[in-house]
Amino acid sequence: MKRREFLGKSAAVALPALISGYAVKALNENSPLVRALMGGATDTDHVLVIVQLSGGNDGLNMVIPISTYNLYNAARTNIAIPENSILKLNGYANSGLHPSMTGLQTMYNESRLKIVQAVGYPQPNFSHFRATDIWMTSSNSNQEVYTGWAGRYLNYEYPNFPTGYPNTATPDPLAIQIGSTASLTTQGPTVNMAMSITSATSFYQLINGTNDPVPGTKAGKELNFIRTIAKQTQQYSSTISAAAARVTQQNPYPANNSLADQLKIVARLIKGGLQTRVYMVSFGGFDTHSLQTTTTDTTIGNHANLLGRVSAAIKAFQDDLKFLEIEDRVVGMTFSEFGRRVKSNSSVGTDHGSAAPLFVFGKPVDGGVLGDNPTIQPVATVNDNVPMQYDFRSIYSTILEKWFCLPKATVQALFPPNVNGQLQDLPLIKGNTCKVAAPPPSPSGSTLITNYPNPFTNKTTIEFNTDGGHTLIQIMDTAGRLLVNLLETEFPTASRQTVVFDGSHLPTGVYYARLQNGTKQQVRPMMKVR
Repeated sequence: MKRREFLGKSAAVALPALISGYAVKALNENSPLVRALMGGATDTDHVLVIVQLSGGNDGLNMVIPISTYNLYNAARTNIAIPENSILKLNGYANSGLHPSMTGLQTMYNESRLKIVQAVGYPQPNFSHFRATDIWMTSSNSNQEVYTGWAGRYLNYEYPNFPTGYPNTATPDPLAIQIGSTASLTTQGPTVNMAMSITSATSFYQLINGTNDPVPGTKAGKELNFIRTIAKQTQQYSSTISAAAARVTQQNPYPANNSLADQLKIVARLIKGGLQTRVYMVSFGGFDTHSLQTTTTDTTIGNHANLLGRVSAAIKAFQDDLKFLEIEDRVVGMTFSEFGRRVKSNSSVGTDHGSAAPLFVFGKPVDGGVLGDNPTIQPVATVNDNVPMQYDFRSIYSTILEKWFCLPKATVQALFPPNVNGQLQDLPLIKGNTCKVAAPPPSPSGSTLITNYPNPFTNKTTIEFNTDGGHTLIQIMDTAGRLLVNLLETEFPTASRQTVVFDGSHLPTGVYYARLQNGTKQQVRPMMKVR
C-alpha cells in the first residue's frame, strides 16, 4: 500500500495527543508530527555551510571585550591584544575582533555576520574527542548519541536513504563533507547521509578524471585499479562533475589557504545546481597550548595566522556567492569543540575551556552581536572558564526552523527528549526567509516498513516487506541504542509480514524500528505518547 493511500485509509483514526506542547491528531498527513514521523522534502532551496574549527578556538582573543578590557588584559598579560589594535564594529562599542580578521569585520559592518557570545552547554567536557561528539550529535554531556544532528534532519527529509537513491527527483548528494572523512554531524540512523571528498585535490581529480601518479610497479598497477573501481562505484561523481562544469568563473580566493580552497568548491557546486542541503568543511590547528602569540607582539603568531585565514576564506566565499548571484540561498556557521580558559598559561598559550563565541554568516543573517561580554573575575585563576550564555543546540534548532523551514514540533522531535526544554528561538535569520511548504511528496524509494497506529500509546503493529531469507527487526531509541531484536527469522519466500511491538514499559518519545533484509535496510520513526 502506498504511503498516501495508507494515510487516507487510516484518516478516520483520530487519537488526540499533546506532544511537546502541540495538539495533534494521529495520521493527519498535514500535521508536523506525521511529517516528522513520515518525512518529506521541505519546500526550500536553502543551503547550510558548517565550518569546523578543530582544536578548541580561543574565543576571548577572537571576539575581544572592550567594555571590560582591563579585566581581560589582567587575566592575559602575556597574550592580550592591545586595545588600540582591536578591530571596531559599527554601532557596537562593547566588543571588537582580532586585528587579523578584517574580512569578517567588513562582513559585520555590512550586516552579514552574527556574533553569538559564549556558546556552550551545561557540564562541559574538555576532551577534544568527546566534546566534538557532543557538538556533532547535540547530546548532553552525560549522553551517548550515535546519530548527528544534521544526519537526523536529512533522515527526516529523505527517510528511506540510501534505498532508492539517487533518483530522478533527488539525483545529488544530500550532504557533502570536504576535507576529511564523513563526520558524525551527518550520521543518520543507519548510514552516513553525506558524501566525503577528502581534499580539494581529490575534488579536482574527480571532476578532471585524474589521479595522483602511481609508481610503475605491480603495487602501483593494483592501486590504479582500485582507484578506477572506486570511481566507477561512486554514485554521485557524475552529478558533481556536471555541476562543477557549469561554473567557469568565480571571484578570487586567497592562495595557500586550505579553508578557502574548500569553500571555493562549495560555492562552485551550489552555483552549479546541486540540490545538496548541507556542506561541511574543516580547518584545524586551534589547540594553542603554547606560543599562541609571539612574545614581542601579541597581534601576530599562530593564532593570528589561523584567525586571519578563517576571516579571509569566509569573506572570499561571501564575495563569491554575491558574484555568482546565490548569496540569498546560503547561510554559514562556525563551531569549535570548546573555547579556552580565561587566564593564559605560562607557555604563552591557553588551555582547554568551555564556552566561546560562534559566527553565523551570510546575506540572510540578522547581523549584530547576541549576548554580553563574558564574565571575567577581577583576579582570574587558571581554572576560570567563560560561563555559557547560549546553548549550542539553540543555534541548530533555530537554523532548522528559521532557515530550513521546519515546524517547531518537528525540530523538537529531532533532538534528544531531555534537550528540548533548553532550546531557544534566537534572532539569527532575517524574517520571511521561509517559503510556504508544499505537502510532502511520497518518500523516494520503496517503503519497506510502516507501523500503525502511529503515534501509539502501548502497542503498535509493524508491517514490513521481506524478500525472503534472513530478516531482522530491531527497535532503537533516539540515542541510537538497541533496545530489542523484535524479530529475527528466516522467511522462505518474499512476503508482507507483521509483528507487534509492546512499548508500554518505555517512556514517551521517538523510537526507531529498523528492518534489515539481505542487502536492504530501512528505518521507521515511531512516536509513543501517553
